[in-house]
Amino acid sequence: MPDIRKDEFEEREIEDPAKTPPAGWLSNLPAPAPVPDMSRSAIGKRTYDYGLERQDRRRLTLLPDPGCQEMRNVCEMKTVSLLDVASYLPKKRVSADFYTDCPGADGNLREHPMFRPPEYRHHIAPDESPVDMIEQAVQPLIARHGKAAIRDVDVLLVHTFLPDLPFTGCGTEVVRRLGCRPEWLIDVHNSGCAAFVYMMKLARQIIATTDARSALICTVQNMAGQWFVQSDVRKLAQAAIPGDGCGVGYLTDSEQSPVLSVECQHIGEYAGAMRVALDDGRKYWEPGESQVRIHFTEQGLGNVMKRGSRLIPEAVTKVCADIGVVPSAIDALITNQPNRTFLRNWREALQLSPEQHLDTFEMYGNLFGAAVPVTLDQAVQEGKLADGSLLVLGGFAHAGDFAGAAAIRWNGRR
Repeated sequence: MPDIRKDEFEEREIEDPAKTPPAGWLSNLPAPAPVPDMSRSAIGKRTYDYGLERQDRRRLTLLPDPGCQEMRNVCEMKTVSLLDVASYLPKKRVSADFYTDCPGADGNLREHPMFRPPEYRHHIAPDESPVDMIEQAVQPLIARHGKAAIRDVDVLLVHTFLPDLPFTGCGTEVVRRLGCRPEWLIDVHNSGCAAFVYMMKLARQIIATTDARSALICTVQNMAGQWFVQSDVRKLAQAAIPGDGCGVGYLTDSEQSPVLSVECQHIGEYAGAMRVALDDGRKYWEPGESQVRIHFTEQGLGNVMKRGSRLIPEAVTKVCADIGVVPSAIDALITNQPNRTFLRNWREALQLSPEQHLDTFEMYGNLFGAAVPVTLDQAVQEGKLADGSLLVLGGFAHAGDFAGAAAIRWNGRR
């Protein structure tokens, strides 16, 4: 077929008597749908600041379906609330002398700001699994909100620090145990000690932009009583810091305890700065006798201290600016709790008092990603968080490859 320009082709179509439309065909067409109001003010009402994906916050306008007279596809971004949290700590409580009095214990690093051990921590039992911990942590939510509410969650997000299977998470097993059928199920394997904040962001985005109405987010720290009690690893200063525990959060599309803003940042330049090491050089899954441990050097520790001391204040300041307040307006700040030095540095950088910055480090140690929900749950139980409080959650992960913060107007657990 010869090359025919579009205008020539259209002209030939019109001249073809067999294809010429009958007279009056225009009058038989249905009336067009009313043109929606696309003025600046009208668009402003349909424009919502997601501000979740990039530092240069994007304004996204939800445009109507041209054929939808009532613009059913133009709807407000739903308000999402953190309604409640709950937690579980394994029964076994371990004091610091379990490590410090261990024969051959390394005393060289124990005075390093990163490795001054807390008084106590909890250890997972040998026959206890991450799913067991989640199931126990969820029980208070079931008691307060009903079994149906948890069973009917649309979104389930799970973060486990030491998965029982190296190639998959335990989310599907959680579904079986709880009897729920979520449309969204994600085993989250990044964001480390800031996992609760990141999962809040994911849950908020899914609920706000889909038909989902509720989410259950779960984070499990289970390395202290497994990884860090290996006979050789136990002697290292790093072993005395972590503790085991599980925290869960329940979010819904309500305005009761609204999530005001979430800011997260993935920082690729620090990826891979935290590594595992084995003395025989093998991969962790290969057979051998050496015991896997976290690889630390003095220079690396200094870099992490400097980097981590900056990342959380930056994230918290950013989320405060997003909601139009200064950090000193925070009623309660809860972060991950690697050690006392980080907690002090963050508090001082944000000019907050110890009463404003809540932690459970001395009792539970470094709970990694579970620290935020566990500490929040305890604060609510102890009456440290009044209704209407401006609550900010924050954390950074690994050696600094992720950081995030979330602001909530707390009116949860009624």
